[in-house]
Amino acid sequence: MSGPGGMSFEDNLKRAEEVLARFRGQTTAHWVNGARYAGTGGTFENFTPVDNSPLGRVTEGSAADVDAAAKAAAAAFPIWRRMPGAERRRLLHRMADLIEKRGTEIALVESMDTGQPIRFMQASALRGAENFRFFADQAPEARDGLALHQDQHLNYTLRTPIGPVGVITPWNVPFMLSTWKIAPALAAGCTVVHKPAEWSPLTAMLLAEIAKEAGIPNGVWNVVNGFGEVAGKTLTEHPAIRAVAFVGESITGSRIMAQGAPTLKRVHFELGGKNPVVVFGDADFDRALDATVFMIYSLNGERCTSGSRLLLQRSLVERFVPALQSRLQQLRVGHPLDPATEIGPLVHAEHLRKVNSYVELAQQEKATVTTGGTTAGDLPAGGNWFRPVLFSGASGTMRIAREEIFGPVLTVIPFDTEEEAIALANDTEYGLAAYVWTGDSGRGLRVANAIEAGMVWVNSENNRNLPTPFGGVKMSGIGRDGGDWSFDFYMETKNVCVAHGTHRVPVLGKK
Repeated sequence: MSGPGGMSFEDNLKRAEEVLARFRGQTTAHWVNGARYAGTGGTFENFTPVDNSPLGRVTEGSAADVDAAAKAAAAAFPIWRRMPGAERRRLLHRMADLIEKRGTEIALVESMDTGQPIRFMQASALRGAENFRFFADQAPEARDGLALHQDQHLNYTLRTPIGPVGVITPWNVPFMLSTWKIAPALAAGCTVVHKPAEWSPLTAMLLAEIAKEAGIPNGVWNVVNGFGEVAGKTLTEHPAIRAVAFVGESITGSRIMAQGAPTLKRVHFELGGKNPVVVFGDADFDRALDATVFMIYSLNGERCTSGSRLLLQRSLVERFVPALQSRLQQLRVGHPLDPATEIGPLVHAEHLRKVNSYVELAQQEKATVTTGGTTAGDLPAGGNWFRPVLFSGASGTMRIAREEIFGPVLTVIPFDTEEEAIALANDTEYGLAAYVWTGDSGRGLRVANAIEAGMVWVNSENNRNLPTPFGGVKMSGIGRDGGDWSFDFYMETKNVCVAHGTHRVPVLGKK
């Protein structure tokens, strides 16, 4: 089997060492005002989850570093906002061209930095280019609003970029999710200070370099590495930053909201999920099985939209659970650069400990624990290896059915009726995504309408259409990404009222 560009495992290893040489033994700096910026803070070591060997050091952002980046973004904002949308479109298309050109490099670095299998990271890099192309094409019309005619007045609306924004991205698929946030911000006319996750910071520097090569003006795109306690907190509190887009844990989202409150920051949160997959007895068995396996075990289970709760109609349990167990045994656990690998190492040793703790918890809660996964070649010693797991015989009250695990772990909960399925699906503090499998189109519509989630797929896995809204309800987030919804966040709407000169103006103090 071949990897990106038709390369074999051996080719990938060789090429990865070449592209990682620039990071190993070096310090990855910030990017401020169009250049590398050493900053005033210390450094921290970055490790690959493959064997926990160092991938070099990374500059740790201080409050002063964030201040420098925010001021650079503020200084560049007037120039960028005045740039015609057609010119921003040209530059963002250039960004997409360069991402495609460096796609293999991006995929290799991302795989080694996160542990994600190369089979997914190559597609993820190309999706990043697609994000830039999509929002680039919206840039010329992003300001457009509505014309509202009255007999004696004309009202029209227009949109203006909100200003410098902070973008804080997670560690699971950092490159693609960075483009998903930054592309619409730039298309809208905003400038950006990006803080990537400390566990997977490397591709953020590649993106900054690409922005420079594409001709994005200095100060429009800034990157500050570091930890949430200092860099993240300073960014969310900084008075020059008008909005914060964040992808991560729900508890962190609540902290960011509190930190931004004194400056009345607009916030957009894509947070946690405990997403239900509801499979009824009349569903297409094979398609539902394929989608269930894919939506929890792809991307190492480290995805916000993973279908981590399988709500299975009781008539299907005796057939569906053994089929899941069989597939579990065949999943390939291996080196992320091996094209045959389906599950790579988890991103960080701390996260591995967290996911393992839920296996112990499931045993305490008396669920049935099935561990699977075949080994794809010899696994390097010291890596964050985790075999995929299935919890069956669970109930909706168990912690394994209620808490976000964020790993390749699926919990099966049986139900009898449609009403019970809906109640189970909604019995969670989260509400990001849901999946419904049924042969009854009316039931599909009823259940999709009743489930409390920002997104519901009926008879499909997570299939993304860029113009559609993406986001959650309850503790899963605030706001929507995608299409015009992204511009609603990054832009302010202004109404202009123009009189025809025919209406009566009220008069006071005149005889």
